[in-house]
Amino acid sequence: MKVAILGTGYVGLVTGTCLAAMGNTVYCCDIDETKVAMLKEGKAPFYEPGLEVLIKTGAEKGHLNFTTDTADAVSKSEVVFIAVGTPPKKDGSANLQYVKEAAKDIARGIKGYTIIADKSTVPIGTADVVHDIIANETDEEFSIISCPEFLKEGDAVNDFMKPDRVVVGYDGDTRVEEIMSELFTPFLRTGKPVLFMDIRSAEMTKYAANCMLATKISFINEMANICEQVGADITNVRRGMGTDRRIGFEFLHPGLGYGGSCFPKDVEALIYRAKEVGYEPQLLQSVNTLNSYQRMRFIEKILAYYDGDIKGKTFALWGLSFKPRTDDIRMAPAMSIIDYLLDHGAKVKAYDPQAMDNIKEVYGDKIELCHKSYDALKGADSLVVSTEWNEFRTPDFERIKTLLGEAVIFDGRNLYTHKNMKRRGFKYFSIGFGI
Repeated sequence: MKVAILGTGYVGLVTGTCLAAMGNTVYCCDIDETKVAMLKEGKAPFYEPGLEVLIKTGAEKGHLNFTTDTADAVSKSEVVFIAVGTPPKKDGSANLQYVKEAAKDIARGIKGYTIIADKSTVPIGTADVVHDIIANETDEEFSIISCPEFLKEGDAVNDFMKPDRVVVGYDGDTRVEEIMSELFTPFLRTGKPVLFMDIRSAEMTKYAANCMLATKISFINEMANICEQVGADITNVRRGMGTDRRIGFEFLHPGLGYGGSCFPKDVEALIYRAKEVGYEPQLLQSVNTLNSYQRMRFIEKILAYYDGDIKGKTFALWGLSFKPRTDDIRMAPAMSIIDYLLDHGAKVKAYDPQAMDNIKEVYGDKIELCHKSYDALKGADSLVVSTEWNEFRTPDFERIKTLLGEAVIFDGRNLYTHKNMKRRGFKYFSIGFGI
């Protein structure tokens, strides 16, 4: 099958490379000439495990193509995915500028019956907007569908190759069922379903799924905060909860809250859309508020240890990306911590396995970036852990103690245990343990 992908960000590039890996002819389109040139050289513009191998393999076999000529790619394709960004506006609503521009590009290139799929996360009702833009500019026959993505950064390739389900929202045209089933069947060999439904339900499913996951994160953080006040241990509480099949362990990890490009903006976008139609989404608003509060609560632990005065202190910071296995720093908890420390006269020495270049674009020389994790400890008063990269899980604690000015660790991801840290002579502060 011939497929065009508009946008080569996380969603578009993963979608295109994985579809090409199954033998489809894929045209990945982007207006950024520099990015397209990089992709043609087999280089990914961001870090995602396994992706660069797929790019090189797909291009070598002739299945994967990169271009700035959207109209030409669309004219050759049976299915076109819109996978451009939908960044949040100041009021929390999704900015559909790039989606609308993509729709106009599609209208200029479409030839013959084509399925046009919204892959970007878009507000409920966006398919109608896209349909009207294209219908106003072409007489060619087409179907608009919603085919939301459910990809985790850091494991996006595996998620696409082995999905829990594929959701397709459509208007009932049997051609959509036939073509989309054919396209996704190779990824569903273990019996996972293609769920066909109406378009608005598909659009809503994406938001509902992300908001549920965000809610679980905020919930376990709320429980952790209460544990600290009543003298309970969140690790034990989590075990007691997670073994219940109705609850499970996934996304019940107390920490610094969620970040990245999806959860924050999707929660805010659904809050905005709900209010727009006259509904006050109280739970979602609380989820959003608690997520912001969680970062400040952690910073308060640092302030409490230093009696409210961190001016002149130097903090080693391990982890800059919003989660491990990605270089994405959008809405990363580490940035909230860095901002506060700098604003209050402290210095920061930071290390991350992948996100250093991205963080340098934001902070420049305001913080010191170190190429090795232990280098960040030299001359620092204490260590702050903000991202749970595997290499931070079992470090050389004796070396840490030697390098730090004082054996103090503020652990925002609960990587270590109080018992072990006490035995090793550290003053250890984490999340969800009774005071």
